[in-house]
Amino acid sequence: MGAADIHAWLMAAVHGDMCEGFDAHVLASILAVGLADARERNCLPSETLGVGGVRLSQLVGQVFPSVHALFESFESQVEPILDEDESCLRDLLRRATTGEERELLLADMVARRAMAPNHLWQDLGLRSRRELSWLMERHFEPLASRNTGDMKWKKFLFRMICRDEGFRLCSVPVCAECDDFEDCFGDESGESRMARIRKGTD
Repeated sequence: MGAADIHAWLMAAVHGDMCEGFDAHVLASILAVGLADARERNCLPSETLGVGGVRLSQLVGQVFPSVHALFESFESQVEPILDEDESCLRDLLRRATTGEERELLLADMVARRAMAPNHLWQDLGLRSRRELSWLMERHFEPLASRNTGDMKWKKFLFRMICRDEGFRLCSVPVCAECDDFEDCFGDESGESRMARIRKGTD
């Protein structure tokens, strides 16, 4: 079962009282690409999702309860090891949440998926960059409100880490003077990973 199929399967299992439709879609998207990547890399889902099995199982039980039994076997998976970049990004995202467990879990998964090589919205399994902006505005509003120039989200998040840690990420005083403006603010379009994976299975 590919990522697009996993997403559809999870969305069919959503418990309406436990999760808003958009949030359910976001969580299903992240789980779908994380599980597909784990199978492709022959590793544990905790490694591609950034959270241990107990927390993952609890999330599925709350949002996708009818398929929860299939995730109970994940509960033996321990919390993954974080490198320094991911740990800093996780802390940055967590500080921008309300502190509610589901948002903390989302922060941890976004931090792990941000370590992947594509646009962040693609490695979260979302359909567009606009969906990532909605996610940031909905669950990480203090951070989202600081991205006034509409910088690429991954670039913006790591810039925030460097500022918090006292490093200087860029030597140019203002973005308008940069010779590589497109690297931070350029086009972030592309095909959703869901679409690519679906095409590959047709």
